[in-house]
Formats: sequence, C-alpha cells, structure tokens
Amino acid sequence: MKKILNWNDRFYVGCLIVFFSNIFYVNAQVPQLKLLGRWNDPTIIGSAQYNNAYNEAYGFTVNNREYGIIGSTYGWHIIDVTEPKKPFERMRIKGGTSNESVIHRDFRYHKCHIYAVCDEGSASTLQILDVSQLPDTAFLVYDKKELFYRSHNIYVDENKSRLYTSAEKNDQGFYALGLYDISNPSKPVLIDHYNKFGNIIANHVHDCFVRNDTAYLNCGNDGFAIMDFSDVKNPKPLYTLKPNEYQFSGYNHSGWLTPDGKTYVMADENHGSPLKVFDLSNWSNIKIVSHLWANSDTSKCIPHNPLLSCKYAYIAYYYNGLQVFNIEDKNKPTLIGYYPTSTEFNDLSYEGAWGVYPFLPSGNLIVADMQKGMFIVEGPEKVCNPVNQCGISSNRNEKINVTQVFPVPFHSSLNIKNLAKIRSIEVYSSIGSLIYNNTLDTQDEIEVNTSDWKEGVYILRLITKGGELLSEKIIRL
Repeated sequence: MKKILNWNDRFYVGCLIVFFSNIFYVNAQVPQLKLLGRWNDPTIIGSAQYNNAYNEAYGFTVNNREYGIIGSTYGWHIIDVTEPKKPFERMRIKGGTSNESVIHRDFRYHKCHIYAVCDEGSASTLQILDVSQLPDTAFLVYDKKELFYRSHNIYVDENKSRLYTSAEKNDQGFYALGLYDISNPSKPVLIDHYNKFGNIIANHVHDCFVRNDTAYLNCGNDGFAIMDFSDVKNPKPLYTLKPNEYQFSGYNHSGWLTPDGKTYVMADENHGSPLKVFDLSNWSNIKIVSHLWANSDTSKCIPHNPLLSCKYAYIAYYYNGLQVFNIEDKNKPTLIGYYPTSTEFNDLSYEGAWGVYPFLPSGNLIVADMQKGMFIVEGPEKVCNPVNQCGISSNRNEKINVTQVFPVPFHSSLNIKNLAKIRSIEVYSSIGSLIYNNTLDTQDEIEVNTSDWKEGVYILRLITKGGELLSEKIIRL
C-alpha cells in the first residue's frame, strides 16, 4: 500500500549523507556525441524576452518514418528525420498566437494525434493534429479555445487516455492543474481542475509526469508532490516535498521516471543547481541519493528538461547543450556523453538547449536549441521505452474493413455499414477541412449525401467506442 510520507524526521541526516558521499564529480574526458543532421529556418523571429526562435522538442513515428517536432514563435514544425543527415520540414502548423510574444510550446502524442499548447497569447488554442496519414498529409481535427487557450506544459497518461494541463488558463480563470478525458482523441472532455496536493497548495504546476494515474507534479516555488489520481474526485497524496526540505532546492521545474518506476530525476531550474536523483524502490523511504552536474562551470549551469530511459538520463541543459548520464547505478551516476548545441555566453539568462526527445526507434536524439533550431544527434542506445508509433497502413486498414464503406470510389452518396462499435464518423478534405461529422447513437448503417462534394481525395475517420482511431483515404469521382 502506498503511504504519504513524513519527510522531516530524516531530512537532515539524508542531506549530510547525500552531500558527503553522493555528489557527482565531472569527468573532463567525456566524449562529444556525433551530430547527424540539423534543421533551422533563419526567417523565424526570436521572442522579445529571450530571443528564442525555438522551444520544445518532441518526436513520433508513422508508417516506419521518424519525425521530430520543434516549437517556434511561428507555431510548430514537423521535420522528417528518417534520414537524419537529410532532415526536411514535412509541414508547419501556425499557432493561434504566432509572434514574438511566444516563448513556450509543448507537445504530446496519443493514438495517432499530436496535442500542442502555447503559454502566451489570448489567441492561443489547444491544437490536435491527426498524423495517421503521414507522409501524405496531416490535418488539424481540433483548434479551439473553448476548454482553455493557454497551458505551460501538458502530459498524456497513455494507458488511461487522460490529458493533464499544467498552469492552464481559460476564459474563467487560471488553474494549477487541469485533467481531461481524451478517450476520443479529437474531442477532449474536462474532468476537473486541481490546486491542492496533500500539504501543498500550488499557485501553479509547472510540469508533470503521469503513469497509470500516479502523477509526479513539479509545483515551482511550492515544491514537489506525487499524487494518486485513480479517484479523480478525490486524488490522494502519496509524497510531498516542500522547498528547503532538500539540498539545492529552488524552482521545482520538471522530472521524469524510468520505465521500471524505481528512479526519478528532477530538475530545479536555477543557475548552479544540479538535478536530483530519487530512489523510489521503497515507497516507505523515498530519498534523493545523488545529483547530476553538467560538464561545465557548476556555479552557472542551469538544467531544463530531463527524460529517462532504462539506463540513461537525457538532459537539455541550456547553455551546456545536451548532457547524457548513465543512471544504472543511481547512487553513482556518470556523465557519458554531451553535445554542445549552443555557443551563447552564459550570462545567467536562458539560452541554448531547451528540450530533447530520445525515444525514436533508431535511437537518434532530437534536440531543440532556442537559437539554433533542431539537432539530430546519434544516441548511445536503442531505448527500452514505449515509442510514439502510429502504423495506419497495415493494422488499422485491416480493422476498418470490418466496417463496410461503399461504393469505392463514390460519387453522389457514400454508404457505411456495420457501425455497432463506432462512436463517431468524420470526413476531412485533403487540406484538413472538416466536411462531415456524425456522432452515432444506435445506427448500424448510414448514407451520406455527397452530391455537393468536390472531386478528389478525402480522409474518412471512424472513432470506435473504445477510443481507437480507424482511418483511410476515400475518393470522390
């Protein structure tokens, strides 16, 4: 049984142990990782505040092709990195706010959809992109602000089909944390908002990691909390850690969990602050056992976003670029590689490597530098983590054939039969415009009048009652 812990009775002893026996010392001979390719658009303007043209990095695969995502002041860019030495922009999506006010964007994947948010501008929206038809096309199936228009970060609990929003703002106000049902990937539904996490009343949640209803919440200046959201009406605290209750505490920024759930690495976004490595193998005795320092001047280095595989921690370390640590022995982690994306002088601001995505099947790393764009770097492993993989061409087309679509091609009407397991039907034009939408009740067959549709290719999307997306091309003559 998981228990909420009392930190105070072991904090001071733990600090002394960590300080004297588990400080990580930098190896000056750490090898530089191999650069495979780069993408940059010099016409994209930098933000007014930090001059960052770019922000977050992300990645996914469709039909065995690998794609990187990088956010920008314009919007976000899908880069085909299948041939990492020849990356190219497959498409770009303009954000609701698309100007020099933009600093932050964030992205997540769920069932062949990419979710995108921005934390600046009242014109911003939640954008949901169906990528199932790449490389041919992708289209926005949701681009609205009715639920919220700003969020600093987002996370998807894949197994539960839930979207968590950090520092969310909508027309009714500001919320520390939001929770949405995305069983239907293109139609999110609000579950609730939260700001109380055990003994922490959070002004905001800066970022979170969630797996099977257990949420690791980075609450900025209010500390860190682990919460059980299995009961969404009454989430339960499992562990809390307030500022000054741990060594090198600061602005609690972000963190990531290993696939086995036994190691968590947390970043406080402060100059001169290392990352903290938690041992979670015993929930009755959660503790910080070591620290990760960049291969540089430790008084000025500042960590940003950590991501973890079974063996390695991948850190976007601002001015210090990409840093990769072996964390198999969490008590004595070692820096095993780095790549210097940035040449900016560290003047105690925020420049350089913003984000890294290490979970592509090839093992290649996507790194986003705020000023220099996307770097594709050769990674040290083929990661053990689940891959954001959408394979529409084989598996899903076999399933859609269970539902009969005829005639093919069609002209003045389109018939669809065997709909008992289908929740809704959508048809999009080849440029992503919604042409037809129908939420089903008990119908097993429908006929769609298509007499006023133009000739050409359309995308038929069927969403099952279990939330699965079935998609294929159809042609009107």
